[in-house]
Order: sequence, then structure tokens, then C-alpha cells
Amino acid sequence: MDTNQYRVGENFDEMFVKEGECRTHYQDFFKLLSKTSPKKMSHLQHSANKTQVAMGMTFNVYHDNQGVEKILHLDIIPRIIAQQEWKHLEAGLKQRIHVLNLFIHDIYNDQKVLKDKIIPEDLVLGSKDYLKPCIGLTPPKGIWCHITGTDLVRNNDGKYYILEDNLRCPSGVSYMLESREIIKRAYPDLFNKLGVMPVSDYPVKLLKMLQYISNKSKPVVGVLTPGIYNSAYFEHSYLALQMGVELVSGVDLVTKGKKVYMQTTKGLEQIDVLYRRIDDTFLDPLTFNSQSMLGVPGIFEAYKSGNIAIANAPGTGVADDKAVYAYVPRLIKYYLGEDPILENVPTYLCREEKDRKYVLDHIEELVVKETNAAGGYGMLIGPKSTKEEHAKFRELINKNPTNYIAQPTLSLSTVPTLTDEGLQGRHVDLRPYILYGEEIEVIPGALTRVALKKGSLVVNSSQGGGSKDTWVLYN
Repeated sequence: MDTNQYRVGENFDEMFVKEGECRTHYQDFFKLLSKTSPKKMSHLQHSANKTQVAMGMTFNVYHDNQGVEKILHLDIIPRIIAQQEWKHLEAGLKQRIHVLNLFIHDIYNDQKVLKDKIIPEDLVLGSKDYLKPCIGLTPPKGIWCHITGTDLVRNNDGKYYILEDNLRCPSGVSYMLESREIIKRAYPDLFNKLGVMPVSDYPVKLLKMLQYISNKSKPVVGVLTPGIYNSAYFEHSYLALQMGVELVSGVDLVTKGKKVYMQTTKGLEQIDVLYRRIDDTFLDPLTFNSQSMLGVPGIFEAYKSGNIAIANAPGTGVADDKAVYAYVPRLIKYYLGEDPILENVPTYLCREEKDRKYVLDHIEELVVKETNAAGGYGMLIGPKSTKEEHAKFRELINKNPTNYIAQPTLSLSTVPTLTDEGLQGRHVDLRPYILYGEEIEVIPGALTRVALKKGSLVVNSSQGGGSKDTWVLYN
């Protein structure tokens, strides 16, 4: 392909320093790309698309009248991360997950962080995700957040910033794993030459972590899914298959004597660990949402009695709140006496009068987010929105300031992406996956989400984003 046509904009570009000058860790891929015809690249992309459909790599888009299932478009040009850079990310993510776990345990037990006024008491205790039934709980092995998908972005200054923490039911890891298999086939020789760290052992590591949190030596493990209409059902079934464990829904489970059993063709079989992919409050209609048809009546009592382990633990959602996010740097200093290795994006809390005034006065420049929304919903990107939308969000903020935060509009880094017009830069973020079992482990790869629309900063799959394979190099 003619890489000379590629234009590096004002944003940090992951592959090029400037036009024609490739970054060191991309050199081998750049040489291959330069020697490959546009027709060949187009053929590789077409093959990747067909493989995704054949593999069933689809997701459901809610409120979409075009059809139920779509593929998460996989662009065949990978994002490549040098080892030294990855080590910095790894250290920062381990520090952050460790502190978030300490924080969650504290607020459900001693509440020292609230008594010491490190974070406003009403922000935590008033959160809809602070689950009172979890007060006094210590989950198995003291771990609350077993599986995390943390979103990062790289700004114009070349630095990575934490955008948000996903501690409830983070999705996307199956796309990371399957994308790797597809892209390996596209560039088999280069993949081996470069020395790309593997991600294929993620299901083994996930299963090992789930077994670790059980009090049994050979626990029975299951993946709890809401069912086939959930947007991430492909992932639920994929992970269960890869781990060799049961995929179950609420109707497959019953509780008896504060224990949880699967209904099988041979009768009831006790289940010891559940990797839940349903929200906390849908877990047990007897304890949380009485209207839930997805959970298992009595499962929370079984959990409290130590007869079943659940990942992630119920109650973790409170630390997933975008308003709590703003306090994480203070929490790191409070619990560890350390500075954050990875910084937050500067955040304005609309609940605070000074911040709210600034947001209302500068809404055209900011990104405004609902504190409990996800998937790109409930969000305003100021510079790309209309005056009517600005006015609407000013009204929403004034009506319920606690429900909103705002951040500067970051210049997300770009990666060359295959388009109908040739190679063009598209904005990306990065979602690494972290497992917390016997130790905290960051999987050496990530889901790179890419905004496929020219100039767009919204990378969410539900909003038309796609993905890239992420290569972390050994050296």
C-alpha cells in the first residue's frame, strides 16, 4: 500500500511520528504494509469479515431496528505496543485494582475512608450501586473485583490516561481472543518474527482464578448468563466453552439448604463458583430486585454462608461509578501512600458548585457523562454537539447535578485503519483485562476499540465502533 498518502493529523499517532517516519516498534509491520498491494489488503479484510461471521462473533445492539445481531468490525491493521510501555501500563493497572479492592472492602466494613473524609459519604452511601445487603461481607479470599476491564486513552502529550474502571461485568475479552486468531492467520510470518506476547491462555488463567476463590479443591464452575438476547451472549458461551465449564441461566439453578445446584439430566449437582454476567441487583430477587427473572432466589444467602463463590462479588458496582472514579487518585494516596502511576483524565464533578458552574459555562468544550451510564449512552461530546443538545444537558445537570461529571475533550490517539479511501487515521482507546486471584495479573494484550467514522471520538461497539488486535511485544 502507498503509505506516503497517510496523513498524520494533530493527534498522537501510534504508528507514525510524522508523515513517512515510522515508530521503531512498528518498523517491521511498516515494511510489510509498504510491500502489500491495496488489493491484497482488501482481500485480507474481506476474509477477516467472513471469518467473524462464521465464528459467530456477533453482538446485539439494543434499540436497533436494523436487525438483532452485528459483527464487531475487526480492522486488520493491528495496534502494536512496545514492552517498556506495556510494563508501565501493567504497573499502573495493578496498583489501581489493588486500591479499588481495598476501597470496596472498606466501605462495606469499617468505612474508615468515609470517616476520614477522603471521599464524600453521601456519594458512596447514596449510590444506587451501594448494596446494603453486602455490609459486613468478606468475599472468598478477600477479593471483590476478580475481573476488570479498564479503559485507557492516549492524549496528544503521548501519555496514557485512565478513562474509566469497569468492575461489574466487563465485556469484550472474547473479541480480543478471537481477533488474535484471525489476525495471526493474516500475518503468520510477521507475527512470529516480531515476538508478540500470547493472549490465548486467558481462559486457562480465568478458570484458575475462579477455582482459586472456591474453598473446594476441585470446585464445579459455571458461567451465569442472562440468555441469548444479551448483547454479550457470544462471549458468555465462548468463555464457558473455552474453560470447559457449564453455561447456565437462572432457570437452570436452584437453592437448597443455602447451597446452589444445577439441574442436570442426572439430577441436582452442586455448583461452587459462578462467573456472573448479570448485574448485581438481578442476582437474587429475594435480596435485591424482586422483579428479576434472571437470577436465582436464595443465591445471596448461599453466598453469605460461604457455599458459593461469585465473580465479580456483588457490590463491586459502587466503585465503577464515574463520580467515584474522580477520587481514585486520592484513594491510592490514602491506602498505599503512593502517587498514581497512571493518571485520571481531569474530571469535574457537577455535584460540586464550583465544578458545576465551570461545566455549565464551558459545556461546548467538554465531554459530559452520566455517572452510571455505559456503552456511550447518556453522553455529550461538547465540540461535536448542537446548541440544542448543549441546552438540554445544561437542564439535565441543573436538575440532577450528582448524576453528571464532565471532562476535557481529549485528543484520542490514532492508528492507521483500512478504509474505502485507503489508509486513514482513526481514533482508538485501549481496554486491557486484569484478573485478581492468587495475584493480580494483566493479560499482555487488550481490546483496542476504534471509532470507524472519520473524526469520531466514540469507540463503543453499540455506537458504531470497531476493534483492532493489540500486539504487545516481548522486546
